[in-house]
Amino acid sequence: MKLALQINNYIWDGGPTNLGATLTKIARTADAYGFSSIAVADHLWAVPPWMGPQEGQVPECYTTLTFLAASTQRIELMALATPPHFRHPAMLAKIVSTLDVLSGGRTWLGIGAGDYVDEAQGLGIPFPPIAERFEMLEETVQICLQMWSGEHGDDQPYRGKHFHIERALNSPQMPHRPQRPHPPIMIAGSGEQKTLRLVARYADACNIQPGPEIPKKLDVLRRHCEIEGRDYNSIEKTCPFLFDVGEDGSKVKELIGQLHWLAGMGIQTVYGAIPHVERIAPLEVIGREVMAAVADL
Repeated sequence: MKLALQINNYIWDGGPTNLGATLTKIARTADAYGFSSIAVADHLWAVPPWMGPQEGQVPECYTTLTFLAASTQRIELMALATPPHFRHPAMLAKIVSTLDVLSGGRTWLGIGAGDYVDEAQGLGIPFPPIAERFEMLEETVQICLQMWSGEHGDDQPYRGKHFHIERALNSPQMPHRPQRPHPPIMIAGSGEQKTLRLVARYADACNIQPGPEIPKKLDVLRRHCEIEGRDYNSIEKTCPFLFDVGEDGSKVKELIGQLHWLAGMGIQTVYGAIPHVERIAPLEVIGREVMAAVADL
């Protein structure tokens, strides 16, 4: 099992003045201890309660990821997760592939249908009905794949229901490799009819909610893979979780037991939000005591 770090709450001591320094310290510590990835929430307002109060500080996702790329050497980088109504797909493809180049091939596209109407309405961003957002999600992934094809995109137009481009031109890109022809794609969500079908069709990883329904969700994903002609084992099974080791490390064994439970249901990588991560000590405890205990799961 791999452990990844999810950053979605920035209610830290020092406020905006210390935000950059704190992020740097967190990222470098996670990088040094072998966390597989850093995932940053793609929101413009905080989502209560898990991101704190709505007025809490929330740095823009891809600006933050670029900052983190410059502060790290090995760890992968991803939004968890970008909604399809925030950015035009061609711009999103350009952002992700540019970050991939600048980070030396460490960037994923993390995308989902989106679910926070308050920030969209508050900031004047269109928030279509859920059915349309799923259509936009699929078109966004299709355009990204066109933009990431070949050395500089496939140069072809795209005509979708919601998005149109005249020429899928995109340079620079990381050199294509057999096991990594483009930035890997995670499609987040647990919906059986739409989300997991899109995972089977396009994604390199899923991200489903933790709970006893995980085996059922993965069975649904397996069936979608059979229909799509996709190798189920080629898709990384991930979920979000709370990595709470306690302020004094007293909950380490409890967390290890929870991770064993997730692994037993088929989860391979866990994206953990860490309470008081800005204090660094909980991050170090997980790196020292938890990571090795679950590495062979």
